[in-house]
Order: sequence, then C-alpha cells, then structure tokens
Amino acid sequence: MGSDATGPAQRHVICIKWGTKYGPHYVNNLYAMARRYLDGDFRFVCLTDDAQGIRAEVECFPIPRLDIRPEAAGVPDRAWRKLTTFSRDLTDVYGLHGTALFLDLDVVVVGRLDAFFEQPGEVLIIKDYRRSWRVTGNSSVYRFELGAHPDVLDHFRAHEAALRETFRNEQAYLSDYLHGQGRLGYWPRAWCPSFKYHGIPVWPTNYWRAPFVPRGARIMIFHGECNPPDALAGRRNRRFRYIRPARWVAEYWHE
Repeated sequence: MGSDATGPAQRHVICIKWGTKYGPHYVNNLYAMARRYLDGDFRFVCLTDDAQGIRAEVECFPIPRLDIRPEAAGVPDRAWRKLTTFSRDLTDVYGLHGTALFLDLDVVVVGRLDAFFEQPGEVLIIKDYRRSWRVTGNSSVYRFELGAHPDVLDHFRAHEAALRETFRNEQAYLSDYLHGQGRLGYWPRAWCPSFKYHGIPVWPTNYWRAPFVPRGARIMIFHGECNPPDALAGRRNRRFRYIRPARWVAEYWHE
C-alpha cells in the first residue's frame, strides 16, 4: 500500500489536476513512479476538480478556493491554483499533517525520492535553470510542511490584482515572497534537470543522438516544449527543434 494515515512524521506526495489538459493517467503514472522510488509509507494526494479515472490508491480532494479573477480568453494559464497547496484547508478540513512533496503532473521520476524528504530546508524548490542569479525557482518540485505557510495564499488573496501585474506566474510570486522572508532554499542542482535544457543533445548532434537522462537526475522536468508522451514519440511543439524519440521515458512513465 502507498498510504499510512498514522504517525507524526507523515509524508505526502501531492499533485494538482484541473481542466482537461492532463488526463487521469498522468496522476496514475505519477503515483506509480512515487511508489516505485519512495521507500516506506506515504500518502499520495491529488487536489482536483475531476477525480474520475484516478486509481484508488490516490486520495482525491477538491482544490481549495483561490478567489482570483478568471483567466481571460486567450490568456495562458499561469498555474496560480498551485498556491492552494498552502491553504489551511489541507490541514483544517482535509486532515493532512506532515511533510509534503509537490510534483507537477508531467514530471518523470527517474531516481530515488527519499532524499527529497531528508534535505534540510524550510521550503525547497528547483533553482532557475538559466538565470542562476535570480531567486525565482521552478515549482515543478517543491517541499514544505503542511499548514506551516498559510500566509503564502493569504497574502496573494489580499493583493491578487497587484501581484498578478507584478509576477508572471505563481512560481515567480512564491519564490519572491518566501525568499524575502528567508524561508526559501533550493534542491541540489543535479536532482531535477530540465529535459529541454539538459536532456537533449546539442545541435547538430540532436539529429543522431537520442535524448538522455543526465547523471545524478532524480526527477526529469518537462516544461515549455513537450510533455513525456511527446518526448517518447520524438515531438516538439516548436518548429525546427528536432529531437529523436526519448525511449527512456517508457521505462519510467507508466503505471
């Protein structure tokens, strides 16, 4: 079993699914990867607006209210809903207590996850891949104590209009807010590489070399150009950006 609801040092893996971009198989695959690469008991939680098709081992709860303006037609979704992982509802209403490791639905787990719960730090996130001088992190993988940071969401709700004008997306706001209070740290650089930046051979070798998993990787991050099924098929969503099929995805990304 992947869950144990008892004990003071309870561990959680949390994801969030809304809308129709990602089907239930993304949640199911993510649970299966966590179960394979995380020793011992944990609870796997999905905050979602539609639990249909999600496997029984996953505990599904409604996404806590965010209280923001709806995205305008044609405006990209900036993932503000992820801030609801810091809602008081997770502890006060859903009864979740302990340490939470948040994973985006489209990551691929390729190594042991236990160290993500052992790494020292209050809130840990991925360091910006290309602009290392920035405090902004990539929120595909972050860890925090459930119920310990409700002010992240409270502050956003109180200043939503101004913050959405200032910050491009939730991870920019989250990083800036927590860094300013000395609560933000970063994962070791090798743990969460980007498929786009670190897993694709440099031009022109990308025409004859297949994408790869960098040394030391534990979670491969997919952002911007393709998701795991695209990578497996050798597709990118930008013209003149060729990749060969990343056949290693099939080894990890499955139930």
